[in-house]
Amino acid sequence: MPAATVGAGRPRGLLASLTTPLLDVLTYPHGPDRYLEMLDPAWSTRQVRAEITDVCHRAPGTVTVLARPNRVWRGFSAGQHVQLSVDIEGARRSRCYSIVTSEQDRSGRLEFTVHAEPDGLVSNHLQQLRPGTVVGLSQAQGPFTLPSPRPEHVVLISGGSGITPVMSIARTLRDEDRGGSVTLLHYARTAADVAYREELDELAASGVRVLRSYTREGSGELSGHFCAEHLAGITDAPAWVSGPATLVEGVREHWSTAGLEAELTVEHFTPPAPAPIPDDGAPTGEVSFGDRAVSNSGAPLLEQAEVAGLELPYGCRRGICFSCTQRKTSGTVRYRTSGALSTEPDSDIQLCVTVPIGDVTIDL
Repeated sequence: MPAATVGAGRPRGLLASLTTPLLDVLTYPHGPDRYLEMLDPAWSTRQVRAEITDVCHRAPGTVTVLARPNRVWRGFSAGQHVQLSVDIEGARRSRCYSIVTSEQDRSGRLEFTVHAEPDGLVSNHLQQLRPGTVVGLSQAQGPFTLPSPRPEHVVLISGGSGITPVMSIARTLRDEDRGGSVTLLHYARTAADVAYREELDELAASGVRVLRSYTREGSGELSGHFCAEHLAGITDAPAWVSGPATLVEGVREHWSTAGLEAELTVEHFTPPAPAPIPDDGAPTGEVSFGDRAVSNSGAPLLEQAEVAGLELPYGCRRGICFSCTQRKTSGTVRYRTSGALSTEPDSDIQLCVTVPIGDVTIDL
């Protein structure tokens, strides 16, 4: 399905004319972007940058921001996420956040809602954002998307912060006049914890079937945590579930029991419980990252790369977003999330949740 074109449909004009080999030579070694950002921090010929245009706090510990991307942005499909980058104390930090905007939105702005984690360096920094700040963005990514043509019925299930990609999908279907085909179940501790509680009411008024459970208040259309009874009358519709691991696994078990796991699309907002990991003994060997090598300490490969002085891309550091994926050309690694081994050469692995067993070479 082609991505929507929020921020991508405007004439490229001057910036397009600057993307030429000749200009690269004339501005070597910095390239044209270094000079463009002196005029406007959001200007770039190659990197997606976005100016924060609006900031609000809809729920305790959360911030909702609207950001206008530059002309390098190629658009998105509802349910996708980006890596959002900010400078914190002189270092560039990136994390993955879901886009909340409808595919049908033509304002040219992207919406993100971020919940501050207790030890979250970036999420807490974002709580202080102000209009006019320029942030970096990746292009949209992720498979948590709707097919085309749209299904006759859609079930959306979210918990906590997992509501953000679900809202993008629900808004899109509403704007396509398909709200009546949607059942949306949302789980939160209290009503006050839901950044989009008023909009959920608006979605219900537009025809979306909205069912909520506030587990600490015992209120809402549903009662308690997710269970099969909450899906009464819903038998064979494809579903999208986003939220903590306990919710995702509960929904997965239900769809699997019904023989419909192929109809389920998941997005983890917290990692699954760690699997029992076999004892591989004391770490041995050497880990090579391109032309740099370190003695294997037994730590995850991302941490060992940082010890080697490398700054590699990452988002969650928990095995959820795949931002740290690199090519392993040789050696064996074990996934800390599942205990599984990767032994094949020339295979892509997640550096944040894999530990080397003996010599390992990563192609950077």
